[in-house]
Amino acid sequence: MDGSSRDPAPFARGHVDTPSGRIAYRERGDGPVALFVHGVLLNGHLWRHQLRHLSDLRRCIAVDLLAHGDTDSGADQDVSVTANAHMLAQFLDALDIERVDLVGNDSGGGIAQIFAALYPQRVRSLTLTDCDAHDNWPPQAFEPFLAMAAGGGLGATLQAMVDDKAVYRSAQALGPAYQQPQALGDEDIDAYLRPLLRSPQRLADLQRFLAGFDPVHTVRIEAQLRQLRAPTLIAWGDDDVYFDARWSQWLAEAIPGTRRRVVLEGARLFFPEERWAEFNLLLREHWLAASDA
Repeated sequence: MDGSSRDPAPFARGHVDTPSGRIAYRERGDGPVALFVHGVLLNGHLWRHQLRHLSDLRRCIAVDLLAHGDTDSGADQDVSVTANAHMLAQFLDALDIERVDLVGNDSGGGIAQIFAALYPQRVRSLTLTDCDAHDNWPPQAFEPFLAMAAGGGLGATLQAMVDDKAVYRSAQALGPAYQQPQALGDEDIDAYLRPLLRSPQRLADLQRFLAGFDPVHTVRIEAQLRQLRAPTLIAWGDDDVYFDARWSQWLAEAIPGTRRRVVLEGARLFFPEERWAEFNLLLREHWLAASDA
């Protein structure tokens, strides 16, 4: 895995003001917009390989969700997954973007489903990778982390991961999300975690995001999801301890716009970062097929 955050041609970075807060994003390219949505504890840095290598085909934008990255929101603001879905609509409005090719992973995949269900007219195509689905979250394997956070240990745990990157890569932390956790660069771990520790407010925002994990958000949009006609790609790892591959089948059957379901052998939760070349090829094929249709 080329985990380095260094790039000879840096991304354009920006902030835009919305009713949900000052939203941070990075982008590269021109043309139709592809919007990438990350999951819990991460930020738009997850999608650096997509921005680098797909910007010839799309204007690729990776947003930082509420309670993550460099995005700023109010101390008492709703930062739930549904609030994040509405934020995406506000974010697109602020940038004068009507429709997108939407791509989500982990919590961001659940948010992408909610956005697509509530704003179907804004979705040119949809791609879902290993993610929250229906009533299958939060994952059982993530429950010890949620319990630790609820018990007040979030700040100390994140600081321990920053101070010793082996903690982040361990089986007790984020190691199981990667096929080869040792290949992830120290600078990439810093890019994810240091923004969360910049102030007590940011840490409190993340705490509220975690405390709001509730499958009611995805269960209640099932009816709209079952009417979604946007061309949809489901790409999943078959070695994911958080989201079993059978949920890729559930999503494929639930979304009538599904054109293709791909299961990647040996892949885990963060395969869009780790096996980016394979995933980017799938995205290219999906976007071109959707455009032809």
